[in-house]
Amino acid sequence: MPEILPLTKHDTPTISSLARKIWLRQYQNILSIEQINYMLAQRYCPMLIQSQLVDEKIWWKKLVLDNTIIGFSCCVLTAVPGELKIDKLYICHNHHRQGYGKMLIEDAVSTLYNAACNKLILTVNKQNYTAIHAYQRYGFGVVGDSVVDIGGGFFMNDYLMTMIP
Repeated sequence: MPEILPLTKHDTPTISSLARKIWLRQYQNILSIEQINYMLAQRYCPMLIQSQLVDEKIWWKKLVLDNTIIGFSCCVLTAVPGELKIDKLYICHNHHRQGYGKMLIEDAVSTLYNAACNKLILTVNKQNYTAIHAYQRYGFGVVGDSVVDIGGGFFMNDYLMTMIP
């Protein structure tokens, strides 16, 4: 039976490695390898994740099946009062379509309530059709565009999606 548990500092190398594996498969036809490497270094360095684990406004979770981390999520409070953002939500490809994404979304909704928030947002690459459709099934709707210069000559070209549980 899968479990969603808080991430620990000992998990951060595994999360970094898992993110690389997932991103190389998921984004290979969407982003350049240079942008993938840039974004992985920018977001998944074990030391960075460890520093976020002590931040009261950030919740890292791991999805564990048979003592193996098969996915993860990260939620952050935004600057908008009452708003929580799913900043990261990834599951190994060989575990897709088994209800694990729904579990992580439901966990994010629990985090939302525990943080006294009332609005859940996320951004998703406009070409990540599988994820867009999954989020729509979970009750998210597209509310706008999010085009962000992330440095290094790279941009994120995403949809902003929201859910009000």
